[in-house]
Amino acid sequence: MKETIVTIPINDLFAPRDGCPLCRMQRMLEQQYCEFVTGDAMMEPSVRVITNKKGFCHRHFAKMTQVGQKLPNALILESHLQEILEQLMPAKAGKPDKKQLAAIGELTGSCYVCDRVEADMLHLMATVFVEWTKGSPFRETFRDQPFICLEHYRFMMAAAMSKGGVPSKLLPEFHADALKLTRGYLESLKKDISHFVTMFDYRSKGQEWGTSVDAIERSIEFLTQEKP
Repeated sequence: MKETIVTIPINDLFAPRDGCPLCRMQRMLEQQYCEFVTGDAMMEPSVRVITNKKGFCHRHFAKMTQVGQKLPNALILESHLQEILEQLMPAKAGKPDKKQLAAIGELTGSCYVCDRVEADMLHLMATVFVEWTKGSPFRETFRDQPFICLEHYRFMMAAAMSKGGVPSKLLPEFHADALKLTRGYLESLKKDISHFVTMFDYRSKGQEWGTSVDAIERSIEFLTQEKP
């Protein structure tokens, strides 16, 4: 694939042949946005307005404390907590308000970083689809990936079937490539887990563990996107 400003990140993400490339994509974007929020964005009032309203999920709050200093995190929390006090928590108790409870539910289910990461992943996936549609060499690079994890298989196929995704005439072939990566690895995991279980049977004494030795860890990584 010819290197351009747009395709360089895609080449970098698909080059390693190590795990799920979309997990790498997600981790890269999460790192960038968590560093941005606790760094440059501290001087951007427009960003703070959005983060005050949306907040962050537990995963990204934790990431922000890892990549950012304590003061920026404290300042983010200070204004976010103030927003909650002013907008969602009445100063005096009265008749319970269903709208208030719905708003709290919306807040606790929202995350500034999640939203930005998903939007950027969709943009990057559009480049993946364009390069895959062109054929080799990227199509072979795509097929050579170890696997696409379960959640990102869902994400990728939903994007592929959406407007601006994979052309309809090529969609069955793209699905075949993606399905082979996800189902093929899933089958190998199931085989390894089954062998792992049988190794605790006395009749398996003396047999080799083989690739099943880390089957639990690899299965968790495949199912949850995270390395345990």
